[in-house]
Amino acid sequence: MRRDLDPYGGVRPVKVVVEADGGSRGNPGPAGYGAVVRDASNGELLAERSEGIGVATNNVAEYSGLIAGLQAAAALSADEVEVRMDSKLVVEQMSGRWKIKHAALQPLAAKAQELVAKFSRVTFEWIPRELNKEADRLANEAMDAQASASHTPTPAKWTGAQGTPTRILLLRHGQTPLSVERRYSGRGEAPLTPVGEKQALAAAARLASMSIVDSSTPIVSSPLGRAKQTAQAVADATGGAVVVHNGLTETDFGSWEGLTFSEAAERDPELHGRWLSDSSVPAPGGESFDEVHRRVRKVRDELVAEHGGGTVIVVSHVTPIKSLLRLGLDTGPALLYRLHLDLASLSIVEFYPDGNASVRLVNDISHHPSS
Repeated sequence: MRRDLDPYGGVRPVKVVVEADGGSRGNPGPAGYGAVVRDASNGELLAERSEGIGVATNNVAEYSGLIAGLQAAAALSADEVEVRMDSKLVVEQMSGRWKIKHAALQPLAAKAQELVAKFSRVTFEWIPRELNKEADRLANEAMDAQASASHTPTPAKWTGAQGTPTRILLLRHGQTPLSVERRYSGRGEAPLTPVGEKQALAAAARLASMSIVDSSTPIVSSPLGRAKQTAQAVADATGGAVVVHNGLTETDFGSWEGLTFSEAAERDPELHGRWLSDSSVPAPGGESFDEVHRRVRKVRDELVAEHGGGTVIVVSHVTPIKSLLRLGLDTGPALLYRLHLDLASLSIVEFYPDGNASVRLVNDISHHPSS
């Protein structure tokens, strides 16, 4: 889909903003991209681009969205471009801070760099997904069209995996006052309890004792305090360092934050019932599980791209960890409602370079302190 507007009667703006996104249903699977171009001075929409691109990975689709956005900006004779994307991988690679290791991305990055050279100035900025809604919408519409046009079944993936996998050790944070009372605990801050601190120390000792973990093993944490506190215990035990990734934050439960299950159900009975059965339904003022899954999928892609073939420790929350396990199992959202994850539990999932995956461990709490 191509849409160009001309509110200027032939007089083009000097600087534009390009917002781009891409995705894949299956990774690889039916894929598509979306891009919008706006006047940087007033936010006026100047152009839209979206297209299904067949079977591809998320990263290929994201680069395709960037290229389409830059091409649209060039067609508008823009001089300066500010690119905004929620793909940290593309932003960091195009900014020259990350190497482009994946062979499939190298020609796309080269094409994007050719387009960048046509402008006097191009900057790249990472933005949260909620600020990239229009490009995300266009990409999802393109994926919907791609999927309906030609559905490609995913083959069985439990055999035949090739290459060295990226092993992700998934650790849930320790106990907090809200978890003791079984209250929805999303974006709000709640420190670890003394029990939670003991759980974090025990989990850290467990990870430090593993032969695949050493001081060079990356420790990637949610930005929330309870996760960072747990991650720091791991860093202290392994000699590593904690890096925060906003994509690993817990679901935004909106106005249900701090409520118990019963309190939320009593307050919004109809909505709460739909929320429990439909992963596309957001909490009031919050986000849906589908939105969480999409951002966590991007985190997985970035981790695999940056640490391919290595081991990464991820310290996060129930929903992001379930989403990573769901990606490993290649299953639907029903897993979110049927899988239980204890506090400070350890799970392991491996992602292979050929697209296969293997879940090696789920909800292990054998390291929990006895008291």
